[in-house]
Amino acid sequence: MPVKSARPELAYKPKPGEIPTNPGVYRFRDAAGRVLYVGKAKNLRARLSNYFAPLHTLHERTRRMVLTAASVEWTVVASDVDSLQLEYMWIKEFDPPFNVRYKDDKSYPFLAITLADEAPRVIVTRNRRIAGAKYFGPYPKVWAVHDTIDLMIRVFPIRTCSDASYKKAMATGRPCFPGQIGRCGGPCSMKVTIEEHRAIAQDFVAFMAGGDQRFTKELTRRMREASAAMDYETAALCRDRLQAIDAVLSKSALVLAADTDADLFGIAEDELAATVQRFVVRGGRVRGVVATTIEKELDITGGDLVDQVLQRAYGGAEGAEIPRQVLVPALPDDADELEEWLRERRGKGVTLQVAQRGRKADLMRTATLNAQQALMLHKTRRTSDYTSRTQALTDLQEALDLAEAPLRIECYDVSHLGGTNVVASMVVFEDGLPRKDRYRSFGVAETTDDTDSLHQVLTRRLAYLDGRDDEPEGPTDAAADPTADGQVVTTRRRPRFAYRPQLLVVDGGRPQVEAAARALRESGHEEIALCGIAKRLEEVWLPGEEYPVILPRTSEALYLLQRLRDEAHRFAITHQRRRRRRDIQSVLAEVPGLGDARIKSLLRHFGSVAALKRATPDEISELPGVGPKLAAAVHAHLSSG
Repeated sequence: MPVKSARPELAYKPKPGEIPTNPGVYRFRDAAGRVLYVGKAKNLRARLSNYFAPLHTLHERTRRMVLTAASVEWTVVASDVDSLQLEYMWIKEFDPPFNVRYKDDKSYPFLAITLADEAPRVIVTRNRRIAGAKYFGPYPKVWAVHDTIDLMIRVFPIRTCSDASYKKAMATGRPCFPGQIGRCGGPCSMKVTIEEHRAIAQDFVAFMAGGDQRFTKELTRRMREASAAMDYETAALCRDRLQAIDAVLSKSALVLAADTDADLFGIAEDELAATVQRFVVRGGRVRGVVATTIEKELDITGGDLVDQVLQRAYGGAEGAEIPRQVLVPALPDDADELEEWLRERRGKGVTLQVAQRGRKADLMRTATLNAQQALMLHKTRRTSDYTSRTQALTDLQEALDLAEAPLRIECYDVSHLGGTNVVASMVVFEDGLPRKDRYRSFGVAETTDDTDSLHQVLTRRLAYLDGRDDEPEGPTDAAADPTADGQVVTTRRRPRFAYRPQLLVVDGGRPQVEAAARALRESGHEEIALCGIAKRLEEVWLPGEEYPVILPRTSEALYLLQRLRDEAHRFAITHQRRRRRRDIQSVLAEVPGLGDARIKSLLRHFGSVAALKRATPDEISELPGVGPKLAAAVHAHLSSG
């Protein structure tokens, strides 16, 4: 029996967790950067995983494309309609060989209006030779054409029934079946004349050709005139058609006015890096996306970052590559000078603006979403890369003057709500990777400030290194029950909390580090290394030192410390919010007009939280100082919780 050959490793295969689950468009490229295939998906992760199945399970053409490709990339969009539009535009733009040659072995479908007919009809067809027909498309998917028709006939109700149904209806005087259920607006529906229907069909064609502004203005004018003449039925009809047009246009944020010539820059950033998604819009269509990742040497944000991004994007560009409009998330301080610089390079007028409303703002949100996804992917890949992790641990060992690389690192953060609901988190990284099953959280009953809270928490944690077997309070992210499968445990396992860290990291500067150092001294564990990372300037503080350690901003060690700090903060906030939901005083504090004194009076009056929740608005309003309106708000808030 023949043995199937092992599947060759694809170096460009992304990890499943790196691919977003959003709708979007993906592109396979060869080693020269040529686009081989463009596709869309409602769930990018689910769709792309199909391409990386064992080779013998793939169709021959798919297997050939996957083996020819050298990389895969994707662009997230807001909706399935947007992914459809982008797929169609990029297939036309890049003419990918695998789309053309291996896509069902037949042509794409078109939307056609049969203008040569007595009553023009809208149809889906692959036949490009219908006499007198006006075509729109092609569309990559048949269902996409039907979706477009469903939207359009709400605005321009033209004929959809077959020629046989039309002839029968016109001969008998009885509406065709689609007309009876509101799916056909031709003369066969007995609602319009042939002449009126032809005018609607012409409007349909004009709208599809890009005349949406003309129809919006005309319908608005007719609605106002009908309203002024007290012809409210006509005014309501115009209003409904305007709403339908708005629904059609809002279906795609990727289609702008036909004369739009712009670049949109979506930017996502953290303290060490920024990702940029440049959407190139020409003729109202997104013609391409340019993705860039920037390692930030200096702590710059907002307008200064935009300034550098634009200089990098257009510094070597030819005049024809610079559009009429550049849309950015924030204007730099030297926006006027930058605009003039772009104008000189282009040789024509250029405007630099922030997209604040309308479809340009929608497209900017899509570009920003893609930038956020790219930043997350960049951080994930950097963290999971073995070489980078090894370099980070080695750099930490050298920077902190440690005897060995810190293979187990614990990081602590404190979270509270106005001094109440104080909790702390402990996250664990082993070999540079998070171990979520070993995360812990702590409640702090009484404390004076964050440094006191940190001292208490570390004192409690360090006590477990001396042989105590019980676990601290608080949930874990992925704690497993060793007896869940029914096995009998005959020996007591060493508690995970008793493992000794090589390095403790605290979120904060010199005060927090000194509080942690005091806990280490008092517990007799000064052999454990300690540092703190202050968020403002990403400074690394060591105990007893007057000045911080400044790591290079591109250092893998700084990146690892930042990841630890951010993860500890996230975990602390998550636990704090969970505690807050259980705290009735915090819940009541969210009711507008209910202060501390009234909250205490309510709890004292009803005696318990359960009794207060059972109380009616009338019973709550009996309390002095609580009127009917406030009582109703308290009752509604507790009921919704």
